[in-house]
Amino acid sequence: MNVKKIREDFPLLLANPDLTYLDSAATSQKPACVLRAEREFYECHNANPLRGLYELSENATKCYEDARKTVQHFIGAARPEEIIFTRNATESLNLVAYSLGSLLLKPGDEVVVSIMEHHSNLLPWQHAAKRAGAQLKFVECSKDGKITLEDVAAVLTEKTRIMAITQMSNVLGCVNDIKGIASLCHEKGIVLVADGAQSVPHMPVNVSELDVDFLSFSGHKMLAPMGIGALYGKMEWLEKMPPFLTGGEMIEYVTRTSATYAEVPHKFEAGTVNAAGAYALGEAIRYIEGIGFEEITKREDELTALAMEEMKKNPYVHIIGSDRPEDHHGILSFTVQDVHPHDVAAILDSDKIAVRAGHHCAQPLLAYLKTPSTTRASLAFYNTEEEVLRFTQSLKTLRRRMGYGE
Repeated sequence: MNVKKIREDFPLLLANPDLTYLDSAATSQKPACVLRAEREFYECHNANPLRGLYELSENATKCYEDARKTVQHFIGAARPEEIIFTRNATESLNLVAYSLGSLLLKPGDEVVVSIMEHHSNLLPWQHAAKRAGAQLKFVECSKDGKITLEDVAAVLTEKTRIMAITQMSNVLGCVNDIKGIASLCHEKGIVLVADGAQSVPHMPVNVSELDVDFLSFSGHKMLAPMGIGALYGKMEWLEKMPPFLTGGEMIEYVTRTSATYAEVPHKFEAGTVNAAGAYALGEAIRYIEGIGFEEITKREDELTALAMEEMKKNPYVHIIGSDRPEDHHGILSFTVQDVHPHDVAAILDSDKIAVRAGHHCAQPLLAYLKTPSTTRASLAFYNTEEEVLRFTQSLKTLRRRMGYGE
């Protein structure tokens, strides 16, 4: 991988050569081709898709539906209708929790989530369980972030209707065995919902091979614009589920007292859609495929290993989770002895190093790990070894700059 050449594709990185951007788990930087694609849609194809019978609207519809097919092939869905465009993974998970919860959950039923979930894959299930009078249960992880199939099997019961779990933790970087968990769930007639917000940008994800019932992800974490995301759902469930939002475009016929809904996926895409975002998401996928996940994963693993090697030389730095770099997949959450994570982030920012600090929208996990907050550095294939060393060198100065003398 020619990282120097790749970085030339990213306008923000080119315009800020002194910036070390280590917050790609929050949102990735965008290549110029993706920015051009979004602009191109508005300059060349702008019309309301799915509604007009004139040529420009039909062309906008084609752009939108072609993007759906691009997502379908990217994640290995059986058909394009199984891809629903949303604003982000959060909206996707809320859609499933509301619509699937309304369909399946009754008083006394159980919903199972893991302790490592992002709030976006926890709060919707809290609300769904409360609405139905169901119980929310948790699968715990080990201190280094592992959840075994035995751990999952011990929590599932004959009352469990839905399980929701992340494929990759946004705090620990560990990857869960979604295929194995899906098999366990389906043996008991349980629906599996996977959060792919962190995994889809960094590793091959094939929903047909995993046999998940639902999988969500956000475009903005994988080089695409903010405000576009996708939900994969098996057609058998999407056809049964009630709509999440109602209004324009998701209907077939409306009377004063009733309505019939459009076919999947349009039943779940109420109102004017983000066609430009979908069009740019398709371009982001083509950019990723042009590099290839083999190269992306190799690069990010090398950077993770280098960062961990240097961080471990600092006796005041504690990395949360596994001590094996191959378990982190570019995500390194850590604490610095006696220094609050917000201060760590502020001092690094003064050195033009951008990291995240706080609970990372995963407060139950951090409470379980007895760590109220951490600093998180998250790497992407466009980062360099020099940036990693700049980050770790700055870490070495933190305690001295806070007045600890070392």
